[in-house]
Amino acid sequence: MKSLDTRGDRLFMTAVDALLLVALVVTLFPILYIVSASFSAPSAVTSGKVWLWPVDVGISGYKAVFGYNGIWLGFANTLYYTVVGTLISLALTTLAAYPLSRPDFRAAKPLMMLFTFTMFFSGGLIPTYLLVNQLGLYDSRMAVILPSALAVYNLIITRTFFQSGIPRELLEAAKLDGCSDFAFLLRIALPLSGAILAVNGLFYAIGYWNNIQSALIYLKSNDKMPLQMILRAILIQNQVDPSLMANVDTKAMAERANLREQLKYALIVVSSLPVILLYPFVQRYFVRGIMIGSIKG
Repeated sequence: MKSLDTRGDRLFMTAVDALLLVALVVTLFPILYIVSASFSAPSAVTSGKVWLWPVDVGISGYKAVFGYNGIWLGFANTLYYTVVGTLISLALTTLAAYPLSRPDFRAAKPLMMLFTFTMFFSGGLIPTYLLVNQLGLYDSRMAVILPSALAVYNLIITRTFFQSGIPRELLEAAKLDGCSDFAFLLRIALPLSGAILAVNGLFYAIGYWNNIQSALIYLKSNDKMPLQMILRAILIQNQVDPSLMANVDTKAMAERANLREQLKYALIVVSSLPVILLYPFVQRYFVRGIMIGSIKG
């Protein structure tokens, strides 16, 4: 049998490996720099001595982060938005996708067209803001969760998963045993849908964790602000109130400026770490769930 590993194939694979290596370096370098800067001395960060490895290793940046009272409140708010929002989104996505996957549901195609229409056209920012305000959701936690509670893309792949991953014969057998549609969904379909639920959960959780637009538009109370708003204030507005920092020596202006600069990097690491730690637990479901639901009909 003639080998398919020809000279052209080897050259192609070499070019692909080189491009992937460049992409890895471009992606990995900023991450390494941020982590190194967060563990370096504040003076080394501001003077530009940090390049790839930490300089004068210390944890003063993390002490400042965990001594900054606004961080804990923002972290708790973000955790609430992520957990509650993900649960609501998974429930809405599953309850919408299952009936749309049933061939005996006559309104499936018209409803699917309406859902798909919203992927390309929307009312815009001002009508959405007016709607949220008229519903009495302005400056409430639900204003961050409900406007983005259902992603149509996730709905489509979940519907396709139910169509291809749950045999119709299983439904017929369950109905012969007296199982209702809702009971079939809860007791049979959902236990078999761990892969797609894990993928949707990861998508929604990352979306809520990084969601800053809803907080910017719909929230005005500081006690409801997520962690990303705290990060925005530090990174963009460069605002850190020294009075909110405990057990940190910030009397000198120079030390305050150096500490503020390092605080940015430490806060980026702290805010990104939970999502990074979450990914390995759902990685084994990720490819399977995406591939099963990837053919959209």
